[in-house]
Amino acid sequence: MADDTGHREGNGAKAGQDNDRDTIIKNRLKDGSIKLYELEKEFTPADAVRVRRGYIEQETGTKLDKIGTFSIDIERVVKRNCENMIGTVQVPVGVAGPVRVNGGFAQGDYWLPLATTEGALIASVNRGCNAITKAGGAEVRILHDGMTRAPVFATESVAHAARVCDWVKEHRNELKTAAESTTSHGKLTDIVTFVAGTSVYVRLEFDTKDAMGMNMVTIASAKVADLISQATSARLIALSGNMCADKKPAAINGIMGRGRSVVAGVALSNELISKVFKTDAKSLVEVNYRKNLVGSARAGAMGFNAHAANVVAAMFIACGQDAAHAIDGSTCITTIDLTDTGVYVAVTLPSLPVGTVGGGTGVDTQAECLRILGVAGGGTPPGTNAKKLGEIIGAAVLAGELSLLGALAAQHLARAHQQLGRG
Repeated sequence: MADDTGHREGNGAKAGQDNDRDTIIKNRLKDGSIKLYELEKEFTPADAVRVRRGYIEQETGTKLDKIGTFSIDIERVVKRNCENMIGTVQVPVGVAGPVRVNGGFAQGDYWLPLATTEGALIASVNRGCNAITKAGGAEVRILHDGMTRAPVFATESVAHAARVCDWVKEHRNELKTAAESTTSHGKLTDIVTFVAGTSVYVRLEFDTKDAMGMNMVTIASAKVADLISQATSARLIALSGNMCADKKPAAINGIMGRGRSVVAGVALSNELISKVFKTDAKSLVEVNYRKNLVGSARAGAMGFNAHAANVVAAMFIACGQDAAHAIDGSTCITTIDLTDTGVYVAVTLPSLPVGTVGGGTGVDTQAECLRILGVAGGGTPPGTNAKKLGEIIGAAVLAGELSLLGALAAQHLARAHQQLGRG
C-alpha cells in the first residue's frame, strides 16, 4: 500500500525544504491568506492533499495516518471527484457469486463486488446467488431507460401556466434540437409538463447512453429552460424543481421510471427452496405478503421489499456510482407467485441511475470492480455497458431478497447475524 508523503530515502535536504514550505503554507491557511481549495495552485495534487491533511491534523489534534494511505491515482480525482481532498476512507469489498444472469444485455456468470461494513450481507447475497444459479439463472430485462431533470417556472396565473404547457407541447421538436446541441451523446426522449397553481414543472427525459448522465441532462435542460422562458415569459425559478426527482424517495420515479428501470425474476423449485433456504414455498409467499407488501403499505413506504437498497448501495460504492442514488433502490417491489412446482420470485427496480463512464467510475479501485463485471467504459453500441450493469445489479438485488426472505421464513435471521454480524 502506498502513501502520498512524496518523501524517499536520500532526499533529506529536499524533505527539509518541503517541511519549511509546508509550515509557511499552514501559517497562511491559519491567517486566511490562502484557502484550502487553493492548495492545488501551489503544489502537485499529491502534495496538496498531504499539506491539507497536515493542516487538518493540526487544527483538530487528530492523526490521520490511515486516511493518508491509499492506492488510487489522485491526479484525476482531485480535478473531477473530490474537492479539498485529504485522503481516502477505505470500505471493505467482498464478492458474492458467481450468479447466472440471462439478461437482454448481461448474459453469463458474474462475480458481484460489494463494498460494505455490514457483516452477513455478502454471505446472504452469496446464498441467493447460489440458488439463482442452481435454478438456471435470473431472467433480467431493462423496461425503460431515461435520466430526468425538471426545471420549475413561475407564471402569472393558471391561464398563463396552461399556455406555457401548450407552448412546450407545440415546440417539442425545437426544444429537442436545442437540448441535443449541448451534447454529442445525449438524446431528448420525452417531455412532460405538470402544473401546481402558478408553478409549471417541465420534466425532461434523456437517453444518456453509458453515462449516468446527471451533468449531461442538467446542461441540456438549462438550454431548454432558457428557450421556454424567452418564448413564454415564464420565470425560471430553479433548474431542478424536485419533479425529477433526484436523490429523494418519490412516487413519480416509481411510476414513470428514472435511470434504468430493471426487472429480474427466477423460478425456484420446491426441492431447491428446501435445500438452500430450509423452508417451503408457502412460507416464502406468506413472509413476502405480510412483510414486503402489507407491512410496507401499513408503514406508508414507497418501496415494497426486504432490503433492496442494501445491495444497491454496496454495488454502487464498489462500482463508482453516486452513492446517494442508493435511495432509488428502496423503491423496489418484490413479488412472489406460487407455481405448480414452487415459486417465481421477481424484483422490480423502476429507478436505477447507473453509468459506466464519468463520475466515480474512473477512480482506479472502482474501475477495477467494473472490469470484474466486464462493463468498464463505454459499450458497443453506446449504452450497452450501462444497461448490462443495471441488469447485473437487478440480479444481485434478487439474490439479496431471496436470501433474506428465506432466512425470515426459516426463522434464521437472528442466528445469521449472531454468527456473521458480530455487533
